[in-house]
Amino acid sequence: MPADQGHDRRTFRRYRKYADQMVTAVRLDLATEGFHYEKWGGTQRCKPGDWIVRNGDDTYTVDSDAFAATYEAVTPGRFAKTAIIWARRAEEAGTIVTLDGSTTYRAGDYIVRNDPEGTDSYAVPSSEFQRMYEALD
Repeated sequence: MPADQGHDRRTFRRYRKYADQMVTAVRLDLATEGFHYEKWGGTQRCKPGDWIVRNGDDTYTVDSDAFAATYEAVTPGRFAKTAIIWARRAEEAGTIVTLDGSTTYRAGDYIVRNDPEGTDSYAVPSSEFQRMYEALD
């Protein structure tokens, strides 16, 4: 069982990305079956229609539906994450199942949910999370 399952939803706080935190992204709109890659301690998969995202020095993929629900275009190729997220600090190291694979995290990293139910979850290192997000409550 992933370390984040079974926790009461109230332990998660609401956050939003700082307004200056934008990403560059392109949709994988090619005749392909997608691809797999190693990242965050697990195997990730990119499906046709998913987005390849460049966030500062980091490159990763985002599920097509998750991208549509959480990002808005600012200029061609540049996007801002406008959706509210729910997050909490991990008390111990663990692994979380994501829409694209799995991610391992350390104690102190943040477990993030794009929805309050946790159907779209992932982990972010503490220093990156604090640089990108502000608490709403």
